[in-house]
Amino acid sequence: MKKFTVFAMFLTAVVTYAQDTMVQSTIKGMLTYNQGQVISLAEAFSEEQYDWRPSEGIRSVGESLLHIAGANYFLASKLGFPPPEDVDMMNIEKIKGKENVLAALKKSNEFILEKMTMVESDKLGEEVDFGFGKFSRLSGLLIILEHNGEHKGQLIAYARSNDVTPPWSK
Repeated sequence: MKKFTVFAMFLTAVVTYAQDTMVQSTIKGMLTYNQGQVISLAEAFSEEQYDWRPSEGIRSVGESLLHIAGANYFLASKLGFPPPEDVDMMNIEKIKGKENVLAALKKSNEFILEKMTMVESDKLGEEVDFGFGKFSRLSGLLIILEHNGEHKGQLIAYARSNDVTPPWSK
């Protein structure tokens, strides 16, 4: 039933937006779904597990979640949407504590979702320098979606290593 509700919400979001933002709205719907899974997984980890890392030199659970948050702001900035003034990009990955990490991730998720549909359709083909390569604005939106999915997979592996079952697979 939960999957059906999410799917119905996704379809509603897609249909609701005007035709000229169909691509942005579709990507936003998929990102919303992925973000929901990442948040539910982040909530399933204990406070202590936020410091767990598979080995030295690899991001911990908390650091991985903050990396997603930072990337949301970074990628949005490359699309012309600077982070809010109260976001310290230089120290975002230093936030400590489960509740603080979750708050930072949720805030960045809301930010990126708001900005995605502000990318003008007639500019989706324009090239943007993301610092790690030059891509179209459309590719930038897809990079945001892919990056979130990549780290969702990482966090699933972290969860399984810590006897945490992803909530949607129970």
